Amino acid sequence: MRADRQEEELKFTRRALLLSGVGGLAFTVLGARLYALQVLETERYQLLSEDNQFNYQLVPPSRGRILDRFGTAVADNRDNYRVLLVPGRRGDVDPALDRLSEYMPISDARRRRIHRQRDSAQSYEEVVIANDLDWQTFSAINLNAPTLQGVRPDVGELRSYPYGEAFAHIVGYVQTPNREDVANEPDAERLLLHPGFRIGKTGVETSREQLLRGAAGALKTEVTAGGRIVRELPDQSVEPTQGQDIVLTLDADIQTYASARLGNESASAVVMDVNTGELIAMVSTPSFDPNLFVGGISTTDYAGYRDNDRRPLFHKSIQGTYPPGSTFKAVVAAAALEHDVIDPSETINCTGVTRLGDRDFHCWRREGHGRVDMHEAIKTSCDTYFYEIADRLGIDRIHEMADRFGIGQQFELGISGVARGLNPSPQWLRANRNEPWTTGRTYNTGIGQGFMLASPLQIAVMTARVASGRSVVPTLYRNAMAPPAPYVDVSEAALERVRFGLRGVVHERTGTSFSLGGLGIDGVEMAGKTGTAQVFSITTAEREAGVRDQEDLPWRLRNHGLFMCYAPADNPKYACVVVVEHGGGSSAATRPARDILRRTVARDPSSRPGVFASLNPQTGRDA
Repeated sequence: MRADRQEEELKFTRRALLLSGVGGLAFTVLGARLYALQVLETERYQLLSEDNQFNYQLVPPSRGRILDRFGTAVADNRDNYRVLLVPGRRGDVDPALDRLSEYMPISDARRRRIHRQRDSAQSYEEVVIANDLDWQTFSAINLNAPTLQGVRPDVGELRSYPYGEAFAHIVGYVQTPNREDVANEPDAERLLLHPGFRIGKTGVETSREQLLRGAAGALKTEVTAGGRIVRELPDQSVEPTQGQDIVLTLDADIQTYASARLGNESASAVVMDVNTGELIAMVSTPSFDPNLFVGGISTTDYAGYRDNDRRPLFHKSIQGTYPPGSTFKAVVAAAALEHDVIDPSETINCTGVTRLGDRDFHCWRREGHGRVDMHEAIKTSCDTYFYEIADRLGIDRIHEMADRFGIGQQFELGISGVARGLNPSPQWLRANRNEPWTTGRTYNTGIGQGFMLASPLQIAVMTARVASGRSVVPTLYRNAMAPPAPYVDVSEAALERVRFGLRGVVHERTGTSFSLGGLGIDGVEMAGKTGTAQVFSITTAEREAGVRDQEDLPWRLRNHGLFMCYAPADNPKYACVVVVEHGGGSSAATRPARDILRRTVARDPSSRPGVFASLNPQTGRDA
């Protein structure tokens, strides 16, 4: 009996040990699995529990660059470190911003802006919380991204204009699309509403928008219900197509120099290749910083530009129109020779005043020039001589010749705002003022005054056509395959006579610009013509009251100063025109124009080496 009890106890012990071992093993396996699930694979199952999904995230294309003629970028892209509010429930905005505020300041004004943008945005739109963050702030946000539900750090692109004011009027700027922009391109709505995406608003940026923009791509991502990206799947994505680069005819060095040379004058300068029409520089001063517009210009900064009486937002080179003044005498002289209304050796006596009916028409030199032939009249800019040949020509032939040389033509540059100017005629006057044309008006037109108006660009075209004899058309975009321009319908003999006079303006002692001393490059002569566009006429009574000359007038009433020139005089290559608003007369424009032309000629590979490097950027003279 006792033996049976001991045997039963032994069996129980063995069974207990076996069950304990099996139970311990099962507990160990279960514990290991729980450890794996709760510790090792916690993120995976947490993500699954948060209802992860796959999204296609739109990837905006990199905007094409804008380059000068030598490939220097005048509009480029740079990294933009930013943080975005991901699409989600509107009530989650403040908690998301509260978490983000631990790493960057968020003002009440910014919160209100974000709420307004979130409320007006489409359900799929991300909203920019902050742009252009410094690296330290961005890296801190990026490092703590797993805890920042509802926001997403991102690296985008921001347009950059390295030459700032020098190219502002030509290149323009980009800004965030507005609702009207989106409505005009419904097929591109997702791209236009993408945070940080910008489109051209002025200049080349808007005229070449479709080429610069490129095509959007799509990145497949796995995201949590909170909007956090878990992983990217590039092998299942579509790469964006980068926008095309646009190459301009402009030279960044000449453009920058011309802008600096004009400084804060209310002025413009145009430099052109006289044989091809390529624009080498086209400057308007004072200018504005296009970088300020990219992120949204402040009210204060914009008001400063808007209220400046020298109009920094106005592109004077193509939008400004002025009487060409005596620069137009080159065209009138060509017309007189072409129509044989005067022999170039015939002299006309200038006494300083010409009587027409009961009105006196004055020469700029009150004491007169005496007897002058065509050569003397051009180089001394004798008004009396040009009154006479304008009368012999008549307004119709002056109008027709002005048209041949580009006055009154609206050139298509590929940017908006190009002014047509005005090449007046009896038909125009009758249609617009219901007045008859008079001989006095022909006199005024003959010296580039009266109703005639031309932009600096048109005067540059006129200069280039006189210099080369070709009907060049201004171009802003490089085109190596462009055919040579046809010749102007004026005899070469007539143009040579005019060019000889224009050379005399600078290089003969009685020339109106002899004091310039020429171009300042050995072996290279220049030709030119001064011009003054009258803004306000000083009466005899005002002179007697003490207003004697331009310096006594308020700035806005002073005459505009113009100078057209080209070089080399014997084999023209480049033309330059400078207009200084209210400069008081042509002397305000002559030296800047000479300096800019000198810089341009010196940069030409065929010019004497070393000249360019020695120029002082402020004066244009040898350092």
